[in-house]
Amino acid sequence: MSRVAKKPISLPTGVEFSVANDQVTVKGGKGSLVLTVPRAIKVANDNGTLSVTADDADSVALAGTIRAVLANMVQGVSAGFQRKLELVGVGYRASVAGRDLNLSLGFSHPVVFNAPEGVTITTPTQTEILVTGADKQRVGEVAAKIRGFRPPEPYKGKGVRYSGEKIIMKEAKKA
Repeated sequence: MSRVAKKPISLPTGVEFSVANDQVTVKGGKGSLVLTVPRAIKVANDNGTLSVTADDADSVALAGTIRAVLANMVQGVSAGFQRKLELVGVGYRASVAGRDLNLSLGFSHPVVFNAPEGVTITTPTQTEILVTGADKQRVGEVAAKIRGFRPPEPYKGKGVRYSGEKIIMKEAKKA
């Protein structure tokens, strides 16, 4: 049995927390995030410490999930989240123009990806992409979409990969 929901969440300085009806709002330096909490889960603020409780035994697992999501929201609005992607391949490049990410991935056409609200995309070098934002789920989703344009292939390792991702290489055919 998981006891994740019993662990309290401490609010850092500069983070505001409010509960109205079933809406939980967390505001900080990096933005504002809203979560709809089911009626069986209660969230309370005790002098800068959040606690999550379940009304009945059937919603204990859901309380743990809500607690984990709230902890990610607090971390997101205070410090933020980032995912780094690397381009591996001859001629593979990335550049940012406004909110558009322009990718040259070996296709006959350039791939243009428009960054959604709440997510910032930067390119420190031509072969690195940095996806940052306050919402952990949205940052991961955007990084996965960018990686999905050209996932790493197992023979030469060319493609878009997460920083530090290990690609299991296959051996080429033998004559």
